[in-house]
Amino acid sequence: MDTEEFLKQVPLLRCLRAEDLKSLSAAFRVQSVRKGDVLFHKGSEGTTLYVIKKGSVKIVLSSMGGDEVILAIFSEGDFFGEMSLLDGMPRSADAVALEPSQLLVLNRSEFLRFLKGNDEAIAAILNGLSMRLRKTDDHLEDTCFLNISARFAKKLVELAEAHGQKEESGFLIDMDLKQRDLASMVGATRESINKELRTLREKGLVATEGNKIRIYNLERLKRRIH
Repeated sequence: MDTEEFLKQVPLLRCLRAEDLKSLSAAFRVQSVRKGDVLFHKGSEGTTLYVIKKGSVKIVLSSMGGDEVILAIFSEGDFFGEMSLLDGMPRSADAVALEPSQLLVLNRSEFLRFLKGNDEAIAAILNGLSMRLRKTDDHLEDTCFLNISARFAKKLVELAEAHGQKEESGFLIDMDLKQRDLASMVGATRESINKELRTLREKGLVATEGNKIRIYNLERLKRRIH
């Protein structure tokens, strides 16, 4: 699928007229990255918008000691990096490829030109930012009021619904997420996540294969969120 055809499917760009989309697609460049490649660091200058054509990217905050908190995971069709382009401030987090990925990259001047006079595109950007802020609020609420079992179950449900591959037996989360990654996403320790996974396996709700997680019963998993 060429760039123009792919961009027609991206929610941010669906509002564009055919001729505008054709012009904008020519401004994107393709960037291929390997698993673990850093796209940008917190504090670096924001000069580009990214759209994921293939693969997945995590947005993380890292400490001096090497610990990290995963703020979000983006996959095919998602965009990120727009905040620094809008406010001119440095990047607020790191962006790291979770797997070999192909990205479409748009520089700041083309991005701002795209937004100028395009009310529907601006609304799409604001909606995206609003949803991400709401997810941050939800995460803080979960950390305050849900125990680890409930937080972990909720995160698995979110990953399955947003990124899981539907199978006859359930959902496969094939994102190479290590236990420490899962722990950082729910504000827990790796040991706690290891224990939770063992419990879920014993109950027949999930199976693990390396860093892959297969969910057999999403509805029963949802009932653990309380």
